[in-house]
Amino acid sequence: MSAVPDGKKLVRSPSGLRMVPENGAFNSPFSLDEPQWVPDKECPRCMQCDTKFDFITRKHHCRRCGRCFCDKCSSQKVALPRMCFVDPVRQCAECSLISQKEVEFYDKQLKVLTAGGTFLVRVDSSEKSETMVCRLSNNHRYLFLDGESHFEVELSRISSMQVLTEDSTPGGGSLRASGMVLQYKPPGSQNLQQLHMDPADDKRIASAWLAAMHKAAKLLYESRDQ
Repeated sequence: MSAVPDGKKLVRSPSGLRMVPENGAFNSPFSLDEPQWVPDKECPRCMQCDTKFDFITRKHHCRRCGRCFCDKCSSQKVALPRMCFVDPVRQCAECSLISQKEVEFYDKQLKVLTAGGTFLVRVDSSEKSETMVCRLSNNHRYLFLDGESHFEVELSRISSMQVLTEDSTPGGGSLRASGMVLQYKPPGSQNLQQLHMDPADDKRIASAWLAAMHKAAKLLYESRDQ
Protein backbone atom coordinates (compact mmCIF):
# COMPACT_ATOMS: atom_id res chain seq x y z
CA MET A 1 0.00 0.00 0.00
CA SER A 2 2.80 2.41 0.87
CA ALA A 3 4.26 2.02 -2.66
CA VAL A 4 1.23 3.64 -4.31
CA PRO A 5 2.20 7.13 -5.57
CA ASP A 6 0.36 9.94 -3.84
CA GLY A 7 -0.65 12.34 -6.61
CA LYS A 8 -1.73 15.88 -5.74
CA LYS A 9 -4.38 18.16 -7.19
CA LEU A 10 -5.19 21.82 -6.74
CA VAL A 11 -8.75 22.54 -5.60
CA ARG A 12 -10.54 25.78 -4.80
CA SER A 13 -12.79 26.00 -1.75
CA PRO A 14 -14.61 29.02 -0.26
CA SER A 15 -11.63 29.36 2.07
CA GLY A 16 -8.88 29.37 -0.57
CA LEU A 17 -6.70 27.18 -2.77
CA ARG A 18 -5.71 23.78 -1.37
CA MET A 19 -3.22 21.19 -2.61
CA VAL A 20 -4.76 17.84 -1.67
CA PRO A 21 -4.14 14.17 -2.54
CA GLU A 22 -6.00 13.00 -5.65
CA ASN A 23 -7.22 10.04 -3.64
CA GLY A 24 -8.72 11.09 -0.32
CA ALA A 25 -7.67 7.76 1.17
CA PHE A 26 -4.07 9.00 1.05
CA ASN A 27 -4.61 12.09 3.20
CA SER A 28 -1.96 12.76 5.80
CA PRO A 29 -3.08 11.37 9.20
CA PHE A 30 -2.29 14.82 10.63
CA SER A 31 -4.71 16.59 8.30
CA LEU A 32 -7.93 18.30 9.34
CA ASP A 33 -11.13 18.72 7.30
CA GLU A 34 -12.33 22.20 6.52
CA PRO A 35 -14.99 23.31 9.01
CA GLN A 36 -18.57 24.09 8.15
CA TRP A 37 -18.99 27.87 8.19
CA VAL A 38 -21.54 29.28 10.62
CA PRO A 39 -24.38 30.53 8.35
CA ASP A 40 -24.45 34.31 7.93
CA LYS A 41 -28.01 34.52 9.22
CA GLU A 42 -26.95 32.88 12.50
CA CYS A 43 -24.21 35.39 13.34
CA PRO A 44 -25.46 39.00 13.35
CA ARG A 45 -22.56 39.95 15.67
CA CYS A 46 -18.86 39.21 15.95
CA MET A 47 -18.42 36.04 17.97
CA GLN A 48 -15.43 37.56 19.77
CA CYS A 49 -16.12 41.24 20.54
CA ASP A 50 -19.93 41.25 19.95
CA THR A 51 -19.74 44.11 17.45
CA LYS A 52 -22.86 44.23 15.26
CA PHE A 53 -22.30 43.56 11.58
CA ASP A 54 -23.58 46.15 9.10
CA PHE A 55 -22.69 47.68 5.76
CA ILE A 56 -19.45 49.10 7.18
CA THR A 57 -18.49 46.36 9.64
CA ARG A 58 -18.32 43.22 7.52
CA LYS A 59 -18.24 39.67 8.78
CA HIS A 60 -15.46 37.20 8.05
CA HIS A 61 -15.18 33.50 8.68
CA CYS A 62 -12.20 31.94 10.40
CA ARG A 63 -10.86 29.28 8.03
CA ARG A 64 -9.97 26.98 10.90
CA CYS A 65 -13.05 27.03 13.17
CA GLY A 66 -15.68 28.42 10.76
CA ARG A 67 -17.03 31.02 13.18
CA CYS A 68 -17.88 34.66 12.30
CA PHE A 69 -15.70 37.60 13.28
CA CYS A 70 -15.21 41.24 12.44
CA ASP A 71 -12.05 42.28 10.59
CA LYS A 72 -10.33 43.38 13.81
CA CYS A 73 -10.86 40.01 15.48
CA SER A 74 -9.76 37.99 12.43
CA SER A 75 -7.10 40.18 10.89
CA GLN A 76 -4.27 37.63 10.87
CA LYS A 77 -3.51 35.43 7.90
CA VAL A 78 -1.56 32.37 9.03
CA ALA A 79 -0.38 29.25 7.23
CA LEU A 80 -2.64 26.25 7.83
CA PRO A 81 -0.80 23.18 6.49
CA ARG A 82 -3.11 20.74 8.26
CA MET A 83 -5.86 21.76 5.84
CA CYS A 84 -3.46 21.84 2.87
CA PHE A 85 -3.94 25.54 2.06
CA VAL A 86 -1.44 26.87 -0.46
CA ASP A 87 -1.34 30.37 1.05
CA PRO A 88 -1.85 31.77 4.57
CA VAL A 89 -5.56 32.16 5.36
CA ARG A 90 -7.67 34.36 7.62
CA GLN A 91 -8.05 33.07 11.17
CA CYS A 92 -9.36 34.32 14.47
CA ALA A 93 -6.89 35.17 17.24
CA GLU A 94 -7.37 31.88 19.10
CA CYS A 95 -6.97 29.71 16.01
CA SER A 96 -4.01 31.68 14.67
CA LEU A 97 -2.02 30.94 17.83
CA ILE A 98 -2.69 27.21 17.45
CA SER A 99 -1.80 27.27 13.75
CA GLN A 100 1.46 29.12 14.38
CA LYS A 101 2.56 26.35 16.75
CA GLU A 102 1.62 23.74 14.17
CA VAL A 103 3.65 25.52 11.48
CA GLU A 104 6.70 25.00 13.68
CA PHE A 105 5.90 21.27 13.76
CA TYR A 106 5.65 21.13 9.97
CA ASP A 107 8.81 23.22 9.47
CA LYS A 108 11.00 21.48 12.07
CA GLN A 109 9.66 18.32 13.70
CA LEU A 110 8.50 16.68 10.46
CA LYS A 111 12.02 17.04 9.03
CA VAL A 112 13.41 15.30 12.12
CA LEU A 113 10.87 12.48 11.79
CA THR A 114 11.50 11.87 8.07
CA ALA A 115 15.29 11.94 8.63
CA GLY A 116 14.92 9.13 11.17
CA GLY A 117 16.77 7.83 14.22
CA THR A 118 18.44 4.57 15.21
CA PHE A 119 16.81 2.38 17.86
CA LEU A 120 16.95 -0.99 19.52
CA VAL A 121 13.55 -2.45 18.64
CA ARG A 122 11.76 -5.30 20.44
CA VAL A 123 8.45 -6.80 19.35
CA ASP A 124 5.90 -7.74 22.02
CA SER A 125 7.47 -9.57 24.99
CA SER A 126 10.53 -10.81 23.08
CA GLU A 127 13.87 -10.28 24.80
CA LYS A 128 15.66 -10.14 21.45
CA SER A 129 16.18 -6.65 20.04
CA GLU A 130 17.25 -5.52 16.59
CA THR A 131 19.06 -2.32 15.64
CA MET A 132 16.81 -0.47 13.21
CA VAL A 133 16.50 2.96 11.65
CA CYS A 134 12.99 4.31 12.19
CA ARG A 135 11.67 7.16 10.08
CA LEU A 136 8.38 8.68 9.02
CA SER A 137 7.46 8.21 5.36
CA ASN A 138 7.35 11.30 3.14
CA ASN A 139 3.56 11.08 2.94
CA HIS A 140 3.41 10.96 6.77
CA ARG A 141 1.33 7.79 6.74
CA TYR A 142 3.85 5.15 7.80
CA LEU A 143 6.71 4.47 10.16
CA PHE A 144 9.43 2.57 8.28
CA LEU A 145 11.74 0.38 10.36
CA ASP A 146 14.85 -0.90 8.59
CA GLY A 147 17.55 -3.24 9.91
CA GLU A 148 18.28 -6.84 9.02
CA SER A 149 14.53 -7.02 8.57
CA HIS A 150 12.03 -4.40 7.38
CA PHE A 151 8.49 -3.65 8.38
CA GLU A 152 6.06 -0.78 8.32
CA VAL A 153 3.57 0.58 10.82
CA GLU A 154 0.65 2.57 9.45
CA LEU A 155 -0.01 5.53 11.73
CA SER A 156 -3.77 5.11 11.38
CA ARG A 157 -3.44 1.64 12.93
CA ILE A 158 -1.60 2.84 16.05
CA SER A 159 -3.91 2.56 19.06
CA SER A 160 -1.59 3.96 21.73
CA MET A 161 1.81 5.59 21.96
CA GLN A 162 3.86 6.31 25.07
CA VAL A 163 7.10 8.28 25.00
CA LEU A 164 9.31 7.43 27.98
CA THR A 165 11.46 10.07 29.67
CA GLU A 166 14.48 10.25 31.98
CA ASP A 167 16.51 12.96 33.75
CA SER A 168 19.04 14.50 31.38
CA THR A 169 21.07 16.24 34.12
CA PRO A 170 22.75 14.77 37.23
CA GLY A 171 20.69 16.98 39.54
CA GLY A 172 17.43 16.17 37.84
CA GLY A 173 14.75 18.66 36.84
CA SER A 174 15.30 18.35 33.08
CA LEU A 175 13.68 15.48 31.18
CA ARG A 176 14.53 14.01 27.80
CA ALA A 177 12.86 11.33 25.71
CA SER A 178 14.47 7.96 26.39
CA GLY A 179 12.27 5.46 24.57
CA MET A 180 8.85 4.70 23.12
CA VAL A 181 6.25 1.97 23.42
CA LEU A 182 3.51 1.80 20.82
CA GLN A 183 0.67 -0.58 20.17
CA TYR A 184 -0.78 -1.13 16.72
CA LYS A 185 -2.83 -3.57 14.68
CA PRO A 186 -0.91 -5.15 11.77
CA PRO A 187 -2.82 -5.27 8.45
CA GLY A 188 -5.31 -8.11 8.39
CA SER A 189 -5.20 -8.61 12.14
CA GLN A 190 -7.36 -7.40 15.00
CA ASN A 191 -4.74 -8.34 17.58
CA LEU A 192 -2.54 -5.62 19.03
CA GLN A 193 1.20 -5.84 18.59
CA GLN A 194 3.59 -3.90 20.81
CA LEU A 195 6.87 -2.27 19.81
CA HIS A 196 9.52 -1.22 22.33
CA MET A 197 12.05 1.30 21.02
CA ASP A 198 15.19 2.36 22.89
CA PRO A 199 17.82 4.77 21.51
CA ALA A 200 20.93 3.20 19.96
CA ASP A 201 24.16 4.81 18.70
CA ASP A 202 23.56 8.58 18.60
CA LYS A 203 21.17 9.06 21.50
CA ARG A 204 20.91 12.80 20.88
CA ILE A 205 19.39 12.26 17.44
CA ALA A 206 17.18 9.45 18.72
CA SER A 207 15.95 11.60 21.63
CA ALA A 208 15.11 14.47 19.24
CA TRP A 209 13.21 12.01 17.03
CA LEU A 210 11.20 10.73 20.02
CA ALA A 211 10.39 14.29 21.14
CA ALA A 212 9.15 15.09 17.63
CA MET A 213 7.08 11.89 17.62
CA HIS A 214 5.50 12.94 20.90
CA LYS A 215 4.29 16.17 19.25
CA ALA A 216 3.14 14.22 16.21
CA ALA A 217 1.03 11.96 18.42
CA LYS A 218 -0.87 14.97 19.78
CA LEU A 219 -1.78 16.09 16.25
CA LEU A 220 -2.67 12.54 15.30
CA TYR A 221 -5.16 12.18 18.14
CA GLU A 222 -6.66 15.61 17.39
CA SER A 223 -7.26 14.58 13.77
CA ARG A 224 -9.03 11.41 14.90
CA ASP A 225 -11.24 13.30 17.35
CA GLN A 226 -12.42 16.02 14.97
